Amino acid sequence: MPNKKTILSLLGRKATKAATLAIAVLLQLLFFTGSANAQNVTVKGKVTNEQGSPVEGASVVVKGTTNGTTTDNTGSFTISVQRNAVLVISAINFSDKEVVVTDANINVKLEPLEKSLGEVVVIGYGTQRKIDVTGAVASVNLEARRDLPMTNVGQVLQGTVPGLNVGLSTVSGGTPPISIRGRVTLSGNQNVLIILDGIQYTGSLSSINPDDIATIDVLKDASSTAVYGAQAANGVILITSKKGRKSEKPRLSFSSSYTVQQPTIGDLRPFDRDGFIKFMTENFYDKAYLAPGYTQPNPSFRLQDWIDPVLGTPTTGLQPHNYDWFDEATKNGSIYEANLSISGGSDRFTYFLSGALVDQKGYIINDNFKRKTIRANLETKPLSWWKVGVVSSASFVNQDGAEPSFGSIQRMPPLLRPYDSTGTLIPFPTRTLEPSPFTTYYVDDVERNNYYFANIYTDINFPFLKGLNYRMNFGNNYRESKRFFASIYAAGQTGQAFKNYQNYYDYTFDNILTYKNTFGKHDVTATLLYGAIERQFNSTNSRAEGFTRLNLSYNNLSLGTNRFTESSANAEALNYQMARVNYKFNDRYLLTGTIRRDGFSGFSKNFKYGVFPVVALGWVVSEEKFMKNIKAINSLKLRAGYGVNGNQTAQYTSIARVETNTSYIYGDGGTTAFGQQVSSLGNDNLEWERTAGLNIGVDFGLLKQNRLTGSLEFYKNKTTDLLYSINIPNVTGFGSIRTNVGQIDNTGFEAAINYNIIRAKDFKWDANLNFSANINKIVTIRGIDANGDGIEDDLISSGLFIGKAIGTIYDYQLDGIYQLTDTRLPGFPVGSLRIVDQNKDNDITQAADRIVLGRREPAYRVSLGNTFSYKGFSLFVFVNSVQGGKNGYLGNNNPSYFREDNTIRINDLMGIDYWSPNNPNGKYPRNVSGTRAKFEPSYWQDRSFIRLQDVTLSYNFSKLLKKLPVETISAFVSGRNLYTWTNWEGWDPETEAADANGVLQAQGLLIGGRPVLRTFTFGVNLVF
Repeated sequence: MPNKKTILSLLGRKATKAATLAIAVLLQLLFFTGSANAQNVTVKGKVTNEQGSPVEGASVVVKGTTNGTTTDNTGSFTISVQRNAVLVISAINFSDKEVVVTDANINVKLEPLEKSLGEVVVIGYGTQRKIDVTGAVASVNLEARRDLPMTNVGQVLQGTVPGLNVGLSTVSGGTPPISIRGRVTLSGNQNVLIILDGIQYTGSLSSINPDDIATIDVLKDASSTAVYGAQAANGVILITSKKGRKSEKPRLSFSSSYTVQQPTIGDLRPFDRDGFIKFMTENFYDKAYLAPGYTQPNPSFRLQDWIDPVLGTPTTGLQPHNYDWFDEATKNGSIYEANLSISGGSDRFTYFLSGALVDQKGYIINDNFKRKTIRANLETKPLSWWKVGVVSSASFVNQDGAEPSFGSIQRMPPLLRPYDSTGTLIPFPTRTLEPSPFTTYYVDDVERNNYYFANIYTDINFPFLKGLNYRMNFGNNYRESKRFFASIYAAGQTGQAFKNYQNYYDYTFDNILTYKNTFGKHDVTATLLYGAIERQFNSTNSRAEGFTRLNLSYNNLSLGTNRFTESSANAEALNYQMARVNYKFNDRYLLTGTIRRDGFSGFSKNFKYGVFPVVALGWVVSEEKFMKNIKAINSLKLRAGYGVNGNQTAQYTSIARVETNTSYIYGDGGTTAFGQQVSSLGNDNLEWERTAGLNIGVDFGLLKQNRLTGSLEFYKNKTTDLLYSINIPNVTGFGSIRTNVGQIDNTGFEAAINYNIIRAKDFKWDANLNFSANINKIVTIRGIDANGDGIEDDLISSGLFIGKAIGTIYDYQLDGIYQLTDTRLPGFPVGSLRIVDQNKDNDITQAADRIVLGRREPAYRVSLGNTFSYKGFSLFVFVNSVQGGKNGYLGNNNPSYFREDNTIRINDLMGIDYWSPNNPNGKYPRNVSGTRAKFEPSYWQDRSFIRLQDVTLSYNFSKLLKKLPVETISAFVSGRNLYTWTNWEGWDPETEAADANGVLQAQGLLIGGRPVLRTFTFGVNLVF
């Protein structure tokens, strides 16, 4: 190494004193570094658990520095350190351990935390030990659910975290409805924010390969979601994909499974021929039986004289067929899955590469879902303090093929067939306007969605200032969709074809500066964020109708008589700034302060930006001296947070919009002129919806080795300035205007309890219980006292009631069914529902006789998971339940029958307990009078259920096959949706479908419902 004198001579005599001083300092740093390196030793070690098994991915860091590495799949590591340095070894679910370097070989055994407060969780823009977290953050236990059939990430989340509410999807690959805690808005954004590898993910959850996911964490309160500002009013789900780790050799992983799916509907299917004839006979009981009691058969009755003539023949009476439309449209479903990944790396470079295939065939024919995914997560360290990486994936989803109309399948009578004697489809088998359900099946249909995701990042730990880190994320979401369609039966049997192309792109650009350091008893982490998001959408559709032939399908639209072209596009932008400080004193007193400023192009010019502050406190009580003698309490933390989050409006709702329509024809035979008109009113004062939330939590670890751990949460949220469209007088030319009104309150309690019930040498039994309850209440709507009595009026037409839940049910109270000899109120025939006359005026009116019956929201949700391990066997049993309590979780379930021109030809579902004189205790109304009842009310029933949701049995063959070049071999069998205990009748109590107003409603015994599928899976996992 050149000495100081040599360097100075090279610079020349004109070198300034400042330069000389700088060079001298640099030389001292070089000499110091060389001296330190001279004392370094190479340490090789191995990290194991209490059973002696290797701990992969454990972090090995020199205390007080950023010098570190991770263990490979054998638990081994190599690191260069100074002699007598202190190594800090840490891993998820294990206690940290410090080891002084006195030898070149080190063996470390970690003790389990059993999900205690030492667990590391992902938070917004970073990670944190759970003991240092002041917000409501929960982690999903993915390992227990790896062997379940998961075509969609959402399916694995059901019942896993208290406060995370996940429903069911009944379509292949479908995303179930997901919400966190209570509903905080009336018509603002209600979507949970999905963060994938640090970037907002706007694609479908169906595009993510669940096997690529390393962790899922859920942020539930204002303290934890504040860093995401207005995007996070409905909670946040953080998904982190797998990454490569340093290892001596590449790690190859392969898994494959096959699933059989069967419906859980039991006898809920349409009538066959005999059942249909009997059903129709009862629908004509006033003809088929003799008066006055209508229970004695009428010998002269012939059904073909009364039902639709299409079901009969001139000579033989009824059509002779017994066609099973339901069986023709359904079959047992299946899912085939295969996943292959390779990962590994060195000190300078790590990689994770994967590919996967899913092929699902649903219960309804052509309900198909195919997905191919590839992933490449790469990270390199050009310098010891600088990382550059990319997290990327592509997903190709194929949903070609169109289903037959499942509702029409259930209506079609078995006396009719879909094909004529030549095998040609009969377009209108009932000779009415209702087409054959197979006219939507025998079509050319291509539906493809390609999703591309990439987050390119750089991460710098500045060497000149300890604890200072800069990270840049440039995240990209791109989706291209195409839908091609052709049907000779569409457009009134004239034929229709179209080609639709859509593309969507957004980018997220985040600059994150983090400073972390410890000063004596003070531990400080400060985070600054500046970011921007832009989103763009484009759509082009070409369509033609009136084809003489469709031999070329959708590939030559010019053959259509009428041709149309439509296009659309939209864009929006956000930018934001955030500052957060995490402060810890003496390892027991915690403070988190966050402030975020959001800007959104969709708001009016007066309120483009909103500012949202949060503060939270924590106290690690178990670190206090007075707690040290309480042996049963290993860890105990109290925390409380209060803050405000925003919620944004839909794009273009704050401005006046203009529509173009055909408006005028000049003269007879003239061309149509297009005109423009203002279609909505703008509101320059439309501002951010705000949710202020208080969260109080307790985290604990009790008994020896933290055998009992958990958390308790209490929260109260208040949402004000609700985004809502208020009706205005039609004299203005408009029906409503988007504005800010009212207040909603949400109060809730959550508990997550984990208990290691048995810890024997070869046998373990772990149980986890999740419980959540939420009550929402509308406090004010418009703040208008129309009556002058100081009490705000309800918005009955919108179903909104002051002091009641959003899902309040305001309807008629029922009291059975009118029998033949009953005295009936005016307007109610025999066989119709008896409505309670609330004001006793001998009449039923909407204003006087409706009351609050209950609410749609459940009272509480509870789930219980048990994991049993014996040697190589593992059994996972999971039970999930939603309960309504008193008058809660109600759904409309009223399959009423009214005899009219349409119903004398259509089929119905077996098992519906319709009233008739032969069945006077029947539950559901049957009206054959020819006159509809004055009111046909809903029949509200309790949807509460308990479900044996998941059972998985697996066996690890690794110990039996030690001589094979395989690290792990396991096989498993699992079942899902195995049995449901409920008093609800019909389709599954948890499934919902949107009604004409877009509101999700329970399906019950209604025609058109879809079954939930019971699944059985067989699979194998291999790791080389």
